Amino acid sequence: MANTDKDVETLNSFLRGEISAVETYRQAIGHIEDDVRRRTLEECRLDHEGRVEKLRERILQLDGKPAEGSGVWGAFAKIVQGGADVLGEKSAISALEEGEDHGLRDYAEGEAKVNGDLRRFVRMELLPAQKSTHKKLSHLKHTLH
Repeated sequence: MANTDKDVETLNSFLRGEISAVETYRQAIGHIEDDVRRRTLEECRLDHEGRVEKLRERILQLDGKPAEGSGVWGAFAKIVQGGADVLGEKSAISALEEGEDHGLRDYAEGEAKVNGDLRRFVRMELLPAQKSTHKKLSHLKHTLH
């Protein structure tokens, strides 16, 4: 497999994770009563949507076909979030934080799987942006009583 094909495959894996995050945040936002918490979750969802767009652009630049759905991660996220919805706001936010943890690991491990400019893209754009989103959600979680 050529480096470009591997790069597209890795970027599509990131993309599916980001699409899954957007879907999960959309689902969770509907179950959050507090306006401040809902706004924070909306910010996190928008952060992920921004990464979806950046990843799609990079994949297209490599003449690849961007993933259209979240795949296995989306199904897993729906199960986790569905259970959290039944258990309440605190559980929903904890489930979202687990997803953010996974996103951090995915980017940190995936950085080595891409080449050249893409490695810088992951290290300098995607990973710091993911850390920022994770920090917002972690802060929100710690404000819950």
